[in-house]
Amino acid sequence: MFKSITIILSVLTFCANGRYLVQEDYRYPYVFVEDGRNVRAHDLEEALSILPQEMFHENNISRVRRQAHGTLSSNPDGTSNFMAKVPLTVNDKNKLSAVGTVSGASGNGDFKAAGGSLAWDNVNGHGASLTGQHIPGFGNQLTAAGKLNLLHNDKHDVSAQAFGTRSFPSNPNIPNFDTYGGKVGYTYDEKVGASLGMQHTDLFKKTDYSAMGNYNLFKGRDSSLDFNAGLSKSVSPYIPSSRWEPSAGFSFTKWF
Repeated sequence: MFKSITIILSVLTFCANGRYLVQEDYRYPYVFVEDGRNVRAHDLEEALSILPQEMFHENNISRVRRQAHGTLSSNPDGTSNFMAKVPLTVNDKNKLSAVGTVSGASGNGDFKAAGGSLAWDNVNGHGASLTGQHIPGFGNQLTAAGKLNLLHNDKHDVSAQAFGTRSFPSNPNIPNFDTYGGKVGYTYDEKVGASLGMQHTDLFKKTDYSAMGNYNLFKGRDSSLDFNAGLSKSVSPYIPSSRWEPSAGFSFTKWF
């Protein structure tokens, strides 16, 4: 029915039959709509490019953590992202968790998006999630995502992720639409990481590309600090010119 459904079903099928890996990465630039009634198509799509993977940055510190933990990260515009993950059921191989997120928080009570999800993680690294999120001034989104391990040993880790998002604009003049995409990530010695990602929205004929990297500055028994930087660009017939835009920030993770 939708391309996103095909992609997610394929990822979840691999998750059920392959080996696993743990990596949750994130980060796409935020551009939000103030007046959805008069917005141009490419501006609106940029407002919708928040991906749960892009908000939940978990730095390959262990395979399946049993305790609750949270993440705080910064954005280039001075806003902050928050994530809290609380295990619901845990055994030796699998964990089912409840996740809550707020992105683009200004500190004055405003935010760019907020949501919650159910997430499954396997001790070998596979995982899947179902996320609902609200974007003030736009509407709601529902995202299914999956991840799987391609390679894991003492030093090297390679993962693949895919997602599909269904958007439900509150403006009746804007139809519901799909965004789908994925990324491949590499981590060396749980210290240095890099990823390549792509997402596409048919409605706006728009494709976003990203090349991101991260470096672990500190990792303790219950906390971790990372620096993240990279480039991203968008290509669409509605965008007169396209160029790579830099971004950078820090993320801090605390386990409780």
